[in-house]
Amino acid sequence: MLKTVRRILFGSPLPSWRAVHERLPKVLALPILASDAISSVAYATEEILRVVVLAGAAAIAAPTVPYISLAIVVLLFMVATSYRQTIHAYPGGGGAYIVAKDNLGDAYGLTAGAALTVDYTLTVAVSIASGVAAIISIYPYLAPYRVQMCLIGVLILTLGNLRGVRESGLMFALPTYAFLAGAFSLLIVGLYREHTTGLSIAPSAPVKQVGIPLTTFLVLRAFAGGCAAMTGTEAISNAVQAFRPPESKNASTTLMIMACILGTLFLGISYLAWRIGVVPMEDGTETVVSQIARVTFDFAPWMHVFVQYATCAILILAANTSFAGFPRLASIMARDRFFPRQFYNVGDRLVFSNGILALAFMASVLIIIFHGDTHALIPLYAVGVFLSFTLSQWGMAKRFRKLREPGWRTKVAISSVGAVATGVVTVVQATTKFMDGAAIVVVLIPTLCMIFWAIHKHYIELGNQLRLTPEDKFVPIYNTVIVLTPSLHRGVLRALEYAKGLSADVRALHIEVDPVDTALLIERWERWGGDIPLVILESPYRSLIAPLLDYLEEAKHERENYLITVVIPEFVPAKWWHKLLHNQSGLLLKFTLLFRRDIVTANVRYYVEK
Repeated sequence: MLKTVRRILFGSPLPSWRAVHERLPKVLALPILASDAISSVAYATEEILRVVVLAGAAAIAAPTVPYISLAIVVLLFMVATSYRQTIHAYPGGGGAYIVAKDNLGDAYGLTAGAALTVDYTLTVAVSIASGVAAIISIYPYLAPYRVQMCLIGVLILTLGNLRGVRESGLMFALPTYAFLAGAFSLLIVGLYREHTTGLSIAPSAPVKQVGIPLTTFLVLRAFAGGCAAMTGTEAISNAVQAFRPPESKNASTTLMIMACILGTLFLGISYLAWRIGVVPMEDGTETVVSQIARVTFDFAPWMHVFVQYATCAILILAANTSFAGFPRLASIMARDRFFPRQFYNVGDRLVFSNGILALAFMASVLIIIFHGDTHALIPLYAVGVFLSFTLSQWGMAKRFRKLREPGWRTKVAISSVGAVATGVVTVVQATTKFMDGAAIVVVLIPTLCMIFWAIHKHYIELGNQLRLTPEDKFVPIYNTVIVLTPSLHRGVLRALEYAKGLSADVRALHIEVDPVDTALLIERWERWGGDIPLVILESPYRSLIAPLLDYLEEAKHERENYLITVVIPEFVPAKWWHKLLHNQSGLLLKFTLLFRRDIVTANVRYYVEK
């Protein structure tokens, strides 16, 4: 039954030779690896407006928002060009982590890895929370169930990704392309109507307009908020090996297509928001994109609904970028012994299952802590992203300067300018949003780095102790076998027979809880016990653990270089629910002895027939 359920949920296991066939063509790689970046247009403009609106109506009427958006798009293409160079330089993937580690050192690489780990986790939380906000824009009465809806979204994405990369691409391609169709329709119709008949909106319950001066600090703060549009740009460079051959060419082409789509949509939505006069809602019941679509498609309300549903779908599926990127990053870091080794393993569906499950868990915790509120999560969001951008481009500039390949000066210039620009944005993000939550990220990234170093130190020390040297040689190991004997039945008799095959020193150990049971055991032992000695320990407090541990310690000191093997007889009932009718002392004993030094435990099971 469990195998059937597993096959329905995740599909049949895939052999290793199928790995190359599970790689992605560009048409499927775009929705999987670029949905995060593309979906950010649904909230990036709103983040700019939430800051600009503080300066009052004059700041909203001025082309402040389009100019800020244009500056962000210029920075986007600088970063995309730099990552395009990274893809060709490091076709094995790894992105900012591998670039920084290879060119700047382990400390910088771990900083980039920690920043990306935070970024990927926040991407899942922010994307799904934004998607749920789009649904609540249509159905406000669902607002009390925001967190539950977010967790359902995480569950759906987790199950989809556990089925495999190619299948998740097929599942998520249609919603992504539906969003692109709706978003470009919104731009075309909106720009046409705005330039012919004009569009305007009278929002209800906008955010408060304080009327403070539009200072440089306020503009930088709005710029920092809008830079959320660039999140996810690095995902393609992290997953180059997910593409079909030629991997680097296909990955770089997909990256530039993503940058063009993102830049066009972001600029278009920001321009329409400015021309129409959209102001964010203070209660968050309707997003900026929803307001633009409602006014633009007032002649066809169904298009407004379509755009909202498509926006909801792309925002939720944007988290899929993290589900594709984080497990690969964790696998690479596990290979370098900075992540737990389990993250290096590939599951039976040819995906990094442990990384997928870990990401789902971390994102769910964030959603619960911040109640699924996008605007509470956004301040934590972009600091890690731009820190990884900066380290990656700095590392690439150093690499090009060192190798001096043809055209290296141009490449160094592109990477250096990009590193300076994203470095400035990192500082702006950290300072302008420090009190809003960015302080958490500023503390979390160094903490993760220390955890990575601790993991690495453990693996190094373990390897040093396990490594064979010329002095090592094969030494026979002898052991004393102790069979736990609560009573004497066929299951215990089978365990005794097994024990006699392990050693000449076999003992049966009975811990006396009830003298009546002990007397019955002694009587039976004379007939079936054979030549195996029976040791009886009194337990005045009816405890099994304390007398057993004391006896084992005594037995360990009887002979040098001897191991103690504890054999635990168990009978297996014919039906699973029969197990509930018996005590679980065997399980308790196994757990107690699990980490005891120089003690080996063995289970001998006797299966009860139906």
